[in-house]
Formats: sequence, C-alpha cells, structure tokens
Amino acid sequence: MPQVLEFKLPDLGEGLTEAEIVRWLVEVGDVVAIDQPVVEVETAKAMVEVPCPYGGVVTARFGEEGAELPVGAPLLTVAVGSTAGELSADGAAEAESSGNVLVGYGTGAPAARRRRVRPEAISGAGSVTVPAAEPAPGSVPAAVPGEGPGPVAVISPLVRKLARQHDLDLRQLTGSGPDGLILRSDVESAIRAAASATVASAPVSAVPASASVSSPASMAPSAGREAAGERIPLRGVRGAVADKLARSRREIPDATCWVDADATELMAARAAMNGAGGPAAGPKVSVLALLARICTAALARFPELNSTVDLDAREIVRLRDVHLGFAAQTDRGLVVPVVRNAQDRNAESIGAEIGRLTEAARTGKLTPADLSGGTFTLNNYGVFGVDGSTPIINHPEAAMLGVGRIVAKPWVHQGELAVRQVVQLSLTFDHRVCDGGTAGGFLRYVADCVEQPALLLRAL
Repeated sequence: MPQVLEFKLPDLGEGLTEAEIVRWLVEVGDVVAIDQPVVEVETAKAMVEVPCPYGGVVTARFGEEGAELPVGAPLLTVAVGSTAGELSADGAAEAESSGNVLVGYGTGAPAARRRRVRPEAISGAGSVTVPAAEPAPGSVPAAVPGEGPGPVAVISPLVRKLARQHDLDLRQLTGSGPDGLILRSDVESAIRAAASATVASAPVSAVPASASVSSPASMAPSAGREAAGERIPLRGVRGAVADKLARSRREIPDATCWVDADATELMAARAAMNGAGGPAAGPKVSVLALLARICTAALARFPELNSTVDLDAREIVRLRDVHLGFAAQTDRGLVVPVVRNAQDRNAESIGAEIGRLTEAARTGKLTPADLSGGTFTLNNYGVFGVDGSTPIINHPEAAMLGVGRIVAKPWVHQGELAVRQVVQLSLTFDHRVCDGGTAGGFLRYVADCVEQPALLLRAL
C-alpha cells in the first residue's frame, strides 16, 4: 500500500534560510527515482537543483515558480511503496529514501525516465487519489505561457521566467547572444518596446483649456493609490548583494586611495607569455590573472589587508590563506566567485580557475561554496569602459582593489612625452585594520609590479 511522504526544502548549507523556486523539474503524476532532481531553486548564493530523497509518484507540489520558501517548508509529496514502485521505470519498488538532499551525493541510482502515472492507478491502491481534472493542492499547472512546442534559444531559466511574467513569446525574439542565444537584455528590450507601443496606442481624452494646467494638489496621487512605477523584489542574489553592501557601509569605516600606472610593460609581458608556447600552448593568460597574481604578492608583503574584524571580540583576525574573489556581472546580478588558496598558485593556475568560475557564473552553475569564504576581492570594472571607481568592500573582508580600463594616454616615460598604456588602480580599505601608510604601500607595490613586471620574480 503506498505511503505519502512529504519532502521539505532542505538545509542548503552556508547559513542559507530561504530559496526561490525558479523551475519545477517534475509534474504531479510523474514517477521519480531516489535522488532525482525535482526542482531548481535560487538562493542568495547560487542556483541549485534539489534532489528528492524518496522514490515514487509525485502527488502534489507546493509553491509556484517565483515563490520564496523558507528552509523546512513543504516542497512536494510523494506516494512511495509497492504500488508506486511497480509503476517506476525499472519495475522495482522504491520505498526507502536515500537521506541525501544535495546534488552529487546519494545512492548513485540512475534517475528514472519521467513518466506520468494515471490518477486512477494511484487511487486504485486505496490510499492516494490525484484528481484527473484539477491539480493537487499547491501544485502548479504544467502549461508555460508564451512558449509553444519546439526548442527556444534560451539557457537561463530566469530569462524564461521574465518572459512569462510579461506574457512575452520568446519565439518572436531574435537573440543577441552567441548563435542567436536570447539574453535577459533582449527580453527587457522587448518588454520596453511593448510598453511603449501600449502607451502610444492609448486614446487621449480631451482636456478643457481651463484644466490644462494642474495645481500641485491635483497632481498628487489619490488616497490609498500607489505612485506609478515597477516594484522589483529584493531577493535571491540581488537581495543578498543589497544586504551585504548596506552592511558594509554601516559597519566598515572605509577609505579609498588611487594611483595611475603605466601598464605598457605588463601588456608586453602578457603578450610574450602567451606567445612563448606557440599554438600548442594552453589557455592564454588574462590581464585579470596577472593582476590577481600581483595581488597575492602584495598581500604577502602587506598581510594586514588580508584580514577581517571580529566586532564581538574587538580583534583583527589576520588570515593565513588568500581566497581571492573577483567580481563578475551575470544575468542574475553581481556575483563574486572565489579562487581558493590563490597564494599557492601561479598566474596560469589562477587564470585557469578564473576561467572555470567565470563559465560557471555565466551558465548559473556556481555552487554556494564557489561564492563563499573570500578574504580579498579584485574588481575589474574596466571591462565596462570606465577609468575609476570607489569600490564598496565585500563584507566581511578588509579591502578591495579596483582596476579601470587600460587605455592609451600621453605619459612621461624616461623623461620624454610618449603614448603609453595607462590604468587607474584604486584601493578601498577598512581603516580599522591599517592606516594610510600600509594601504598606500600596498597600492604602490601593485602599481610598481604593473609598471615593472620583473618585480614579481622577487616574490616567487
């Protein structure tokens, strides 16, 4: 006889207390295997597929896509037992649970092929009934507005969600990404265009000449009516970023210093490194990887900046390992993946890890561990075509190095005016962990390594 078990949103680690449902991977009536992913959720750290520890038939789902659930809230119910097991893909009963709730951990049993079970097949056992005409309580209709049959050039489930929210047919869009991939910016542009068309087509009522100029009182919104404008919930990654930046501003007495540096020799050294191995060489070393390697050398000289402040104990905690974060802009917002133990890596190893994490960020596959534990952050905002900025420290770290664009400028080189590749470097630091002399020394060392890359040899 089948037994109905409730699967709750599990603890996803890293202190996370809630998650937003991005996409259901199963429907009511589907047969699921033990540890089969059943829902994709977005936490404040990353996108995560949640596997179900039970095998059987899905009888109900709780929460629509876009809903935010706390840890411990019901996700779905599953009918397990001999009847459900007999209906599984391999014909075996699946009454036990694995006890595992994280992707990549479990019994290793192959996921069952998705299969819809007739409601009467379940109700025939006498204990569970799923109505044929209406979904079970808490379930979500399987229809996806704005999408018909066939593939759509969209990777991000958030892009699909945005299109559904605005009743936008993705098949009417031409993607601006690689191979016609539809990006979030394409959907947002289409939404703005649709809104403009609606406003342009709206009828304009005649207004008497005497009423053509309104008084301030008449322009005020009526009582109980909200002012016009779109409301965007601060949750998920965007909410986490907002909370962290606000906390940084509240708690950290930060200061910023900056300097212009001649990066001509650094660019020449990079070109020599990437050309030395010929076509058979590995991946190219990026400017970001070289700057990251310079940061680890500078932090070895100025360890005060690789630290954090314990407010409760009123202590500065100086950290041994450098877990180097780097800011990355994605469709989901700003994220900061972390290169672990960067102090033990050379430029090539750092570059390879940056490449791996960047690809994971682009595809929404960063794990919470990939985004946690940073001790110092490198922010290359030069990719946006700007020269300078005053970065906000990534709490609870003590400093962030900002890098502007590298651009040709007139520069005095060896006593003569020349055109050189110039970059602006800015360091925002927690004034509790060090004074301006230490911060200035760190920044000056970074600038010297940018101008004379051979200085790095002394740090190897």
